[in-house]
Amino acid sequence: MTTMTDSSVREFKMPDVGEGLTEAEILKWYVEPGDTVTDGQVVCEVETAKAAVELPIPYDGVVRALHFPEGSTVDVGTSIIAVGVGDGAAAAAEPVQEAVADTPATTGAEEPKPEGRQPVLVGYGVSISSTRRRPRKGAKDPAAAQDASAAIQAEMNGHGASAPAAPAAPSAGDRPLAKPPVRKLAKDLGVDLATVVPSGPDGVITREDVHAAVAPAPGEAPGAAPAAVAPAPSPAAPASYDTARETRVPVKGVRRATAAAMVGSAFTAPHVTEFVTVDVTRTMKLVEELKQDKEYTGLRVNPLLLISKALLVAIRRNPEVNASWDEAAQEIVVKHYVNLGIAAATPRGLIVPNIKDAQAQTLPQLAGSLGELVSTAREGRTSPAAMQGGTVTITNVGVFGVDTGTPILNPGESAILAVGAIKLQPWVHKGKVKPRQVTTLALSFDHRLVDGELGSKVLADVAAVLEQPKRLISWA
Repeated sequence: MTTMTDSSVREFKMPDVGEGLTEAEILKWYVEPGDTVTDGQVVCEVETAKAAVELPIPYDGVVRALHFPEGSTVDVGTSIIAVGVGDGAAAAAEPVQEAVADTPATTGAEEPKPEGRQPVLVGYGVSISSTRRRPRKGAKDPAAAQDASAAIQAEMNGHGASAPAAPAAPSAGDRPLAKPPVRKLAKDLGVDLATVVPSGPDGVITREDVHAAVAPAPGEAPGAAPAAVAPAPSPAAPASYDTARETRVPVKGVRRATAAAMVGSAFTAPHVTEFVTVDVTRTMKLVEELKQDKEYTGLRVNPLLLISKALLVAIRRNPEVNASWDEAAQEIVVKHYVNLGIAAATPRGLIVPNIKDAQAQTLPQLAGSLGELVSTAREGRTSPAAMQGGTVTITNVGVFGVDTGTPILNPGESAILAVGAIKLQPWVHKGKVKPRQVTTLALSFDHRLVDGELGSKVLADVAAVLEQPKRLISWA
């Protein structure tokens, strides 16, 4: 993961932060040249095609150079930061930066690559042959690559004749103190940490301090977000191309991966979607009762919890639906475990983390897992591992006021359940028309391995449990 450019400077390379990924975008630097770092300290946040991940540095030292600005897409194995260690930690910054400029990270020259797989943060990495680097724009020859690298370094250091002078960076003592998740929250909310009054020990800014900084001012309408709160794109992020009638937004990271996966799924698996409208009045009453139960204190209790349990019960009664199609072997692989995916809309796009072995969890345990999954996704901390290995998925389009939809399968899965909005509607109940809580469910499935009968049984079982939640006990 690291190499020695000399006896006192170490180069930290972009690791493979997920199985088989070959590149990542630098979203945010948490350090700058001159900062002291310690083993395990998070130095930057990167986004892969699967998730945003924070990268810790594996040694102590002083930051000497950042090789790429925020918004750069960097190949796995490329040096991204130089750190002075040992005697080099106290050396002057300028000579070290000149020495680092001769390394492959900044000149674009190829380093000798050892054979076999290399150590990575997650899994065993990718084979050398699969991490072929893409040509860099503007780097048509070594000289051009070196000039481009010098321009990047000048940008990072605020130098360059044609670039506007950047304001001097504050000293380490003046830099606001906050943990990486708090910095991420401030970035998402558009809050300048330098303006936040800290309340934590030793002047550390907490999450509550950031939220307080965006609270409505006296006289402002409750719930109205100040203009400064609106999330702004990173200054280093690629700019959109605006014209009088169009705006072009680069598609990358999670959005690009999701788009490719959905196209592949839509044109590989033959989708069939079935619908059922069901009275969920009793389920909604049970949700309210569970909220008052001491066993669920501090847990997220909502209709999604019981819908998830209903689907797990339906899978237990119809296990063949929990399967995948092996194209190479021409086999149906039936899974004896359920990794329950929950589609989540985030600022970076749609992600589908899953709860491992959800079928083995009690209702309170499932409530805890759902709460953790949702909060982690909203904060952008979902790991690549949490989005791998799903078997079936639930997408709750009802939160947007939508009645239902025809969801596309998550790649490698056999079924996905869409849940529509739960609305008070006139319904025939015990021979009379009464106002009841009603929703529409839609189940899409892969018709190669799930036929109409099996798909219908699964959907009917989910509906039956939601109509009469006591079946959670009688069908257990």
